[in-house]
Amino acid sequence: MASTHVSTIETTMKSTSPNESNAEEGEERSAGFVLSRCQGGQRVYLLVKHSDGGHWAFPKGHIEAGEDELAAARREIAEETGIDGLDPVAGFRAISRYCYARDGRSISKTVTYFLAETETKCVCLSNEHTDAVWLAQEDARCRLSHADSWRILDEAETFLERSDRKGHSGAS
Repeated sequence: MASTHVSTIETTMKSTSPNESNAEEGEERSAGFVLSRCQGGQRVYLLVKHSDGGHWAFPKGHIEAGEDELAAARREIAEETGIDGLDPVAGFRAISRYCYARDGRSISKTVTYFLAETETKCVCLSNEHTDAVWLAQEDARCRLSHADSWRILDEAETFLERSDRKGHSGAS
């Protein structure tokens, strides 16, 4: 039976998502991927720089009516980065909860991150972002703007390392 990794942390961050779906209730839900690929024998992660606020994060976006978290995450990756060749890594799901203010109201946001690998290097950014970069874990950690993103990156790296070891444990 496959084990599932789920983590949750609550913090306070600024959101730039235009999601208004549950704003009247003061709640928003988003989903995204921690996306990695192999570059020169090393694992690198995709970070995007938001045009509103200039912070660096993982690609994510709001969940639309009728969408589940994974479908929203796939759609958002395609819309924000142009990447649609994803190989999701089963068993990883990290949750971030934070609050921010919009128009004088407090909004509680929940973001679910999945983990995926890709062979795609080229990124075609949406107008929501001004830059994108593939970085190794330590460099990505230095570039990410929020501590909660550091936690999610570290958990993703640990999860992938354990998966790599399990995959190679029976090899001769």
